[in-house]
Amino acid sequence: MLALAGWLIFTFGFLITRNSGQEMFPAMKDGDLCVIFRRETAALLGEKYQKDDIIAYRTEGRIRFGRVAAVGGDEVTISESGGLTVNGVGQGGEILFPTYPRENAEYPQTIPEDSLYVLGDHRTDAVDSRDLGPIAMKDVVGKVISILRRRGL
Repeated sequence: MLALAGWLIFTFGFLITRNSGQEMFPAMKDGDLCVIFRRETAALLGEKYQKDDIIAYRTEGRIRFGRVAAVGGDEVTISESGGLTVNGVGQGGEILFPTYPRENAEYPQTIPEDSLYVLGDHRTDAVDSRDLGPIAMKDVVGKVISILRRRGL
């Protein structure tokens, strides 16, 4: 029974996967193990994604990680000088790297409902919504609830 309960929890409730790359540095490092609360299970419990949540999402055949910068209905503007504003309010917080726009994106950009605007913390080296556009909820794997450093594993 205990094995069955464990299988059900990690099949439908949670996912453990490895981070690959430095797109979320310094919050996450290459090789860190991430415990993810699956989107489908969170939706059943009424969970909503909020600004600053770290999420996992599928794109280009792989799982990527990013920080939610804006949710559906928000207006995002990225200036040439590296400034990020959401709904007219400057953003920055603990992010160490400037947020420069990409060539093919136009701002301001209103995020469609049922989508998230996701940015990597290592913004000068991340592939994120500036490249991919808003991330549709169907592509979201879930919310990162714990990061296990792999030191020495």
